[in-house]
Amino acid sequence: MAVPPHAAERAARLRELLVHHAHRYYTLDAPEISDEAYDALARELRTLEERYPELAHEASVNQRIIGEALPELKKVEHAVPQWSFNDAFAEEEIHAFDERVRRLAGARPVSYDLELKIDGLKIVFTYERGALVLAATRGDGVTGEEVTHNVRTIPEVPQLLLRPVDLIAEGEVYLHRSGFDALNRERAAAGLPLFANPRNAAAGSIRQLDPHIAAERPLGAFLYDLAYTSEAAPATQSEELAYLEELGLPVNPEHRHAETLEDIFAYREHWRGAARGALDYQLDGIVVKVEEHAVQEVLGYTGKAPRFAIAYKFPPEQVETVVEDIALQVGRTGKLTPVAHLRPVAVAGTTVSRATLHNEDFITEKDIRVGDTVILQKAGDIIPEVVQVLKELRPKGAKTWRFPTRSPLCGGDGAIERVPGEAAHRCVVAGSFEQQARRLSHFAGKSALDIDGVGKETVRTLMEHELVSEFDDLFELTKDELLALEGFEEKKAKNLIMAIEVARTVPLDRLIIGLGIPHVGEENAFILATRLKTLAALRAASAERLSAIDGIGPIIGKAVADWFADMRNRKALARLERHLKVRSVEAPTGGPLAGQAVVITGALSTLGREEAEALVRKAGGKAAGSVSAKTSFVVAGEAAGSKLMKARQLGVEIIDEAEFRKRLSSGR
Repeated sequence: MAVPPHAAERAARLRELLVHHAHRYYTLDAPEISDEAYDALARELRTLEERYPELAHEASVNQRIIGEALPELKKVEHAVPQWSFNDAFAEEEIHAFDERVRRLAGARPVSYDLELKIDGLKIVFTYERGALVLAATRGDGVTGEEVTHNVRTIPEVPQLLLRPVDLIAEGEVYLHRSGFDALNRERAAAGLPLFANPRNAAAGSIRQLDPHIAAERPLGAFLYDLAYTSEAAPATQSEELAYLEELGLPVNPEHRHAETLEDIFAYREHWRGAARGALDYQLDGIVVKVEEHAVQEVLGYTGKAPRFAIAYKFPPEQVETVVEDIALQVGRTGKLTPVAHLRPVAVAGTTVSRATLHNEDFITEKDIRVGDTVILQKAGDIIPEVVQVLKELRPKGAKTWRFPTRSPLCGGDGAIERVPGEAAHRCVVAGSFEQQARRLSHFAGKSALDIDGVGKETVRTLMEHELVSEFDDLFELTKDELLALEGFEEKKAKNLIMAIEVARTVPLDRLIIGLGIPHVGEENAFILATRLKTLAALRAASAERLSAIDGIGPIIGKAVADWFADMRNRKALARLERHLKVRSVEAPTGGPLAGQAVVITGALSTLGREEAEALVRKAGGKAAGSVSAKTSFVVAGEAAGSKLMKARQLGVEIIDEAEFRKRLSSGR
């Protein structure tokens, strides 16, 4: 198959960029991008090489072991060649791996040993007559660096084995996660650059001439592979780990035997969840190894990796993709937000094809253009966000994006204006269809009136049939009107009318949220509702009165006062009040979390975020939206992201959902 010019150019650029980042990561221990972003770039190059074999090149990171010896450290020729693992991210890749293994194994029985993939620095340990004589880095697989003087400082690594055996074994040296956080706090206080991650901190500690540096850092080690022994070799991978442990070497206790693919998937799922956060070392996946050594020997090796093992990595929280277009979306307040339309990509377990670009200043600062390759992550754990542009991969002719002066989203003549003194743009004439649909969806959403069955598509359907245009219209709907719409049968129409009836009684804070007042989120709405007590009092409050409320301030105070001063809003609210019974909200006078600021991050197993934050407020605490030194603790669920990292950097206590529920009861 002929290689398209664009594919050849892309592969060449990827090769060059990956060599640069591999040198920064493996040799200098000073990465410029995350491990996950590097993996994503390498996977894209591998996909191109597999689709077009002519693109395979000896300089590709997929064709060789990456790593160079530092000139100041003594070079060591490995007695046994060293390898790295091929990576898998999806279940179908594990199915393919298993099929290859069983095909090559023939009639031989196959099972697997599952181990945690520790994110550290690979070390080769050599013992003679039971004494540690050499510790070396993997390097390029043939030549490594001697780091014996530093490895001797690690408490878990024995200087003498329990028997006088000759042995070569491989393992991982890592930095304890708690120690990594403390180390970065010390470096920040001293004005030194922070380590990017525990792996590079561990590597930077070991690849030093001065052993005192390693001795001062909380390093640990696990051994996982036996390359040579002067005694009888074990017959299986599990027996090999038991043999290493029998000699007094540190072995990770969490390895498990697997007979089926379901066992593999369950093991990975367990360790990508809350169990992962409870460990004091960093994981980036699991390793699947053929259990039987006889089968391992039959399978052998490729140029850089064993055929009998694979690294099954966790879903990445950072990935790379391409910006295919930049468009606008209009919010419930008329604010216009640029959105990147992306080449679909899986991030943190979900497929993403859109990402917020916030505002014109954000795009200008990062210089984001259509066609750019970007690094994407889940910002705030939920919303995809562009964090970096890989300008080395920018296509020729990519043009700078400018905010348009008009948009059909704005109705009327479509005019757009930039808000004075802010980075935001908005429609000059408010009230477009899209804007109103978003306002109504927000009003009926879970954080506001929580009308079950009134989602975005239902709102649009109701608006298209001119049944709903304002908040109060929802409460005037009839079952007969709904039954006349496509997709509404008796049960669905009845359930929606019942949900609307339930929503007629609403707590004041939920109503405030539903009104869509600029800058007012759930915490601010709760403060306003508990301090002012009634909608009438809120309507009458001046900007000065509102600004003086603790936790509100002048920006929010002015926004609330301006909203209620707008005659259109006052008329709409008056119509709405005819349908509602607004309940007052009382702030707890005490409670188990009184005086504590709590941040919820990630996906909890039994609670939605709004529900969890409501429980915090009910218990007397403050549900904060960001982590700071004043945060009392962070509740971290699955796929917790930047807030969890910030908490670790600041030394803020991190707990799981089970502990959170205990504290709601006891206040401990």
